[in-house]
Amino acid sequence: METIYKYALVILLLVVLFNLGQALYFMMTDKEGSKRTVWALTRRIGLSLLLILMVVLGIWMGWLHPHGVGQ
Repeated sequence: METIYKYALVILLLVVLFNLGQALYFMMTDKEGSKRTVWALTRRIGLSLLLILMVVLGIWMGWLHPHGVGQ
């Protein structure tokens, strides 16, 4: 279960980065008045929140272990 969960986190992170790149592309190429950039950034925010919640859940369930950098 832990391995599948970690792969899901990595895939979700890649989707977030893809949406960020997509928003940049739309911002550079679209004409004024297009909402595609806004929707891509909105999806990125939602997916980022989901990613944060998944990390918190993974730590709470014991599937992820923080390594304590700076201690």
